[in-house]
Amino acid sequence: MPGTFYEGLSEYSNTIIMSSATPTQAQETKPSFVEESLYEVHQKVHPRAVSGIFATWRWALVWITQLIFYGMCWLPWNGRQAVLFDLVERKFYIFGLVFWPQDVIFLAVLLIISAYSLFLFTAVGGRLWCGYACPQTVYTEIFTWIEQKIEGERNARIKLDAAPMSARKFLLRSFKYGAWGLLSIWTGFTFVGYFTPVQTLWGSVWSFSLGPWETFWMIFYGAFTYLFAGHMREQVCKHMCPYARFQGVMFDPDTLTITYDTERGEPRGARKKGIDPKAIAKGDCVDCGICVQVCPTGIDIRKGLQYECIGCAACIDACDQVMEKMSYPKGLIRYSTEHAIESHWGWKEIVGHVARPRVIIYTVVLAAICVAFVWGIATKPTLRVDVIRDRATLAREVEGGLIENVYRLHVINISETAHRYAVSVSGLPDIDMVGERILEVPAAGARSFSIQVRVPPDAGKKGSNQIFFDVKSLADEKVAVHEKASFLLP
Repeated sequence: MPGTFYEGLSEYSNTIIMSSATPTQAQETKPSFVEESLYEVHQKVHPRAVSGIFATWRWALVWITQLIFYGMCWLPWNGRQAVLFDLVERKFYIFGLVFWPQDVIFLAVLLIISAYSLFLFTAVGGRLWCGYACPQTVYTEIFTWIEQKIEGERNARIKLDAAPMSARKFLLRSFKYGAWGLLSIWTGFTFVGYFTPVQTLWGSVWSFSLGPWETFWMIFYGAFTYLFAGHMREQVCKHMCPYARFQGVMFDPDTLTITYDTERGEPRGARKKGIDPKAIAKGDCVDCGICVQVCPTGIDIRKGLQYECIGCAACIDACDQVMEKMSYPKGLIRYSTEHAIESHWGWKEIVGHVARPRVIIYTVVLAAICVAFVWGIATKPTLRVDVIRDRATLAREVEGGLIENVYRLHVINISETAHRYAVSVSGLPDIDMVGERILEVPAAGARSFSIQVRVPPDAGKKGSNQIFFDVKSLADEKVAVHEKASFLLP
């Protein structure tokens, strides 16, 4: 009996071949089976530390983004948290702005701005977002830095991985995983702190009184930070991120990408310092492999543009350092375009081709949307009134033969100052109202008021008649709403 399905399949195939062949052919035929994997075996990437102008920019973005993320939730503003997405109260606070569910249009416009910004930056400079500001890149950079400080540089980490478990290896791994875990938990805590007031959340942590949802999201977000930035790293960029797959449709021959100058670098090969490449019939590339060693996704940029490249420019910094040591001109690997490489353009010609139709369209559309967004925020009303007619009693006759309709005024004070509003009604002859005429609404609050509106039976036509409610702030006459409603006469 065959030991496996594949052995059985191989034996069956060879039996068919031998039965259909002549005896001599059958004797010469030897069964053979070659097993090939459909998937590439994953090899852990140990990126080498690198310094340079692009590494400096990358770390600057790491500091800026993380100072904003970890610090913004602790900023006070008018006696509350400066940035708070209060899902329970259904109010979003962003410094002096208060957004209600009715303001969802601003979120939609903000998402559109983000999408067009991504299109524009990608069309001009490739994967700038991925290389410098993407959370996966940022946290991978932080986790890798922690790993380097605890386990050592690239070669030391490779040796540690290959070494059998020992007391030293166990201790180093424990410190590393512990540091990753603490950072991940703090990241999860900070994330939840934008939805639950962070001061309250901090007190709940120390008193062991966290709610189930706060606990779940803190562990969930922290665990995925630990998994993605600590263990999966480049696998997220290569296999999970959809942007890596469709980035090619946003590139064109004039898009700035990280490019290896094949004409200048090939044929590559090792040589001593100071030797003229032309004298040994070689290109400038010394085939040191450092550009591969510093790559966080483990690709060889010398093979051309690949979807795994996140545009971090670590290979540019590394190659420039090697070129400087060899006394060769820098820029063997550089930001360039397909047309620039083919036509040997300089930066003047490259910049001159930035203003092309695609970029102009993206820029004009993005600018228009941004202007509209800023104008909408600047002119956002601080008072909103919703008038809802009582449908249980459409119209009824009250004392004096008057016809009465009942309404509910839902008054939303969007400002962060308590207001008193005067309410009046108009639109039909001798119209009057019964109920509160001065409405008090707290800062960033909402209240509902019941209002009875009465008119003589001959004040309008039978059926629906248009009336208006005027709600004005007693402190500021500019804060006013003129809201229409319908009055039913039987």
